[in-house]
Amino acid sequence: MNKPKDEPGLQTILSHCGRNLEASGGYVNVPPYEGSTIIHDDMDDLFGRVDNHLYGDGTARTYGTDGGPTHEAFYEAMNKLEGGVGTWAFSTGLAGCTIPMMAFLKTGDHMLVTDSVYGPTRQFCEVLLKNFGVEAEFYGPTIGAGIEGLIRPNTRLIYMESPGTHTFEMQDVPAIAAVARRHGVVTMIDNTYATPINFQPLKHGVDVVVHSATKYICGHSDVLMSTVTCNEKTWKQVRAVCKMTGQYASAQSVYLGLRGLHTLKVRLDAVGAHTRKVVDWLLKREEVKKVIWPAYEKDPGYPIYKRDFAGPIGLFAFQFQDYFTDVQINRFMDSLKLFGLGYSWGGFESLILRSYGKRTVGDPKIMRTMIRVYIGLEDPQDMINDLDQAMTKMRDA
Repeated sequence: MNKPKDEPGLQTILSHCGRNLEASGGYVNVPPYEGSTIIHDDMDDLFGRVDNHLYGDGTARTYGTDGGPTHEAFYEAMNKLEGGVGTWAFSTGLAGCTIPMMAFLKTGDHMLVTDSVYGPTRQFCEVLLKNFGVEAEFYGPTIGAGIEGLIRPNTRLIYMESPGTHTFEMQDVPAIAAVARRHGVVTMIDNTYATPINFQPLKHGVDVVVHSATKYICGHSDVLMSTVTCNEKTWKQVRAVCKMTGQYASAQSVYLGLRGLHTLKVRLDAVGAHTRKVVDWLLKREEVKKVIWPAYEKDPGYPIYKRDFAGPIGLFAFQFQDYFTDVQINRFMDSLKLFGLGYSWGGFESLILRSYGKRTVGDPKIMRTMIRVYIGLEDPQDMINDLDQAMTKMRDA
């Protein structure tokens, strides 16, 4: 189906999103407005803003932690891309995954969390929420509509991550969201892998979407930040919790986030194409037992990926044949010259790790056999050559 003639394309939307020439003084980008105290015009203005927070929509600025013109520009852009009514930014990736949960959970509540969840988010659920009297039950990520069998009378929240960023199982998000709506359960998803470019969960019935903007959105490995974007039903609750817990991302961070959005699709298209070349090469190697990438046509998650996602992403995993020892695999890792051995992903540089983590539904040992790879913007043939020479050293170890 063709879009209306007067509707701009995605790249045009990204190029112009968040632009406010009045706030920016005519500059293309709204500069990073950083500050604490806001001077009010008079007492009517001051109390008018206070009343807005007490009785209205809470959008009036009274202090620096409300954000400024830079925040407003970034939030407007995220709302546009995700189809949300409100966005907030946090100063770390983890904060965006955890703080919004507090809007919906209290002592005695039960929540369902995908077993493939980001490790620090799991720890928050297993330790801190448990201390507050909230029970987190982990479910198999491919459960789909079968999650209905796990919902209890006190279930308040379902937390998804699709795909999981170590084991890469795809979740049937629309099916889970439909079950949750029937039972009045709030749904929340970590959408970092897809970005708003490749998947918009709110349009599939999810209530709350979080991103580690540290990764693709900011895109240059120099910002720590996350976002939450909500539908109308959940926004006021989430915003209130963000304010009460003092959550704030600096104007410089959101400025860099908005800058990253302008080039997001161009970067994702390049990364997707580069990753395809590397994956195709790995699939032909006798040393490789398995490649795990939902965008690969033979991956178990591909049918859902093809149905829901708009394009490929640069994060995947592979396993070496069983006969390679830990010593040999570590020799492979240590022999790489262009791949960085480091956490995170979504920047311009390629990274690699040996996976690890905790699973309670799936087998945790499987993660230790996986090599997680992020392909960046380098020439893919250079990255293939680097993998090739490291495999040679591995065989000789």
